Amino acid sequence: MQGSRGSIKLRPNCVSHVQTLLLRNGFFSQADFAEHLMMSQATVSKFLQGKKVDRSYFQRICEGLGIDDWRSAADLPNFTQLEPDMPKALVEPDIERINPLPIAPPSSSPVLETPEGEVPLSSPFYISRPPHEEHCFAEISKPTALIRIKAPRQMGKSSLATRILDRAKHQGDQIVYLSLQQATQQAFTDSDSFLRWFCNSVALRAKHSINVSAYQNLVAMVGSNLGTQEYFETHLLPDLRQPLTLGLDEIDIVFKYAHIYGDFLGFLRSIHEAGKRSNILQNLRLVIAHSTEVYVVPIDLNQSPFNVGITIELPEFTHEQVQTLADRHYLSWTSVEVDQLMAIGGGHPFLLRLAMYRIANRDITFDELTQTAFTAKSIYTNYLRRLGQILTEQPELADAMKEVVTVDEPVSLKSEIQYKLEAIGLVKITSEGVICSCELYRQYFQNFWGV
Repeated sequence: MQGSRGSIKLRPNCVSHVQTLLLRNGFFSQADFAEHLMMSQATVSKFLQGKKVDRSYFQRICEGLGIDDWRSAADLPNFTQLEPDMPKALVEPDIERINPLPIAPPSSSPVLETPEGEVPLSSPFYISRPPHEEHCFAEISKPTALIRIKAPRQMGKSSLATRILDRAKHQGDQIVYLSLQQATQQAFTDSDSFLRWFCNSVALRAKHSINVSAYQNLVAMVGSNLGTQEYFETHLLPDLRQPLTLGLDEIDIVFKYAHIYGDFLGFLRSIHEAGKRSNILQNLRLVIAHSTEVYVVPIDLNQSPFNVGITIELPEFTHEQVQTLADRHYLSWTSVEVDQLMAIGGGHPFLLRLAMYRIANRDITFDELTQTAFTAKSIYTNYLRRLGQILTEQPELADAMKEVVTVDEPVSLKSEIQYKLEAIGLVKITSEGVICSCELYRQYFQNFWGV
């Protein structure tokens, strides 16, 4: 842009603080902020990631965030050469000048959220993980979109799925959220019962008056899978007269039922593929969230939606994201405290949020947490017991994990075993072999097995 005088970026030590300003200014997503500025979301995203943007855009974004002097946030190593008369205070700005998140006074208590379940849309405790959100928001606008979000348990899958559904709603879609936890035991009797429950549940949530006789006739003629697909195409979707974005959460549950999951996943794959040929079915978009722990059981990938659409693998939080999360809990931590906490549980979102919640709620001090994290008094005990139960039920995995936690160097394991342990979240696979994901797991399982 003429007169922009080049591209600039945020100072590295300003990035996490500037990201908190979005919420403080009433913007719950980068997309909302970009729309407010009448600017592309990609430009806003680059700014917030500390990447270079055109100087005029940089100034507009700073103004939108309430940063009075954009120079105080800019990374300008040669600034004194460009502006010889610039006061020293602007060449070496104080981070406080960009309005960091205020620390709550000792006498007050910040509004906290228990770190269980999905993070609400309006919550300040949701931490975005670029570029995953932007990728999903772009994908959900496409016909026949299928987004599969996978990660170990409590990594934020449901929270991201909720935000994708919200984006679909704002683009004019009818949205339906369905957790398979809501299915009754009777629904798992057989494939016919489960698909009938599924079709009825989607129709109910979409406020579609289901034509029971039409559905039953279709199923009687061609079977539950094709009959349910045909009902979507000839009755449900035409009745809605708008695209339907269907969010399926806790899909892991179906894997407990060997007599059902093949037919159900085959149905999802079939209806997605049929959208490429049907003008009606292309209005169905799917968002599927599941734990990678499902890979511990055998799955026929050719009969599932697990190798179609796009796959989002949620990573752990970075150091910068952990610092942002601490700021939003009104914890006046430096990099020292962030490093200490990450040395225990890595960047696992739930482990981090649980620690910050308990400390901010004054249930425990930071020192007490670090001193007891590996003991019977650990705040993580219940979480760790569940992992121990998984290994108890999988002796081959338990034997491999024992080897991992008893040595200090990477371990070589059979491919099938190492990928299953990685799917549970217990190990990381490096070029040199398998290592324990974090010190918390290492010390817990050493004590668990007495090794």
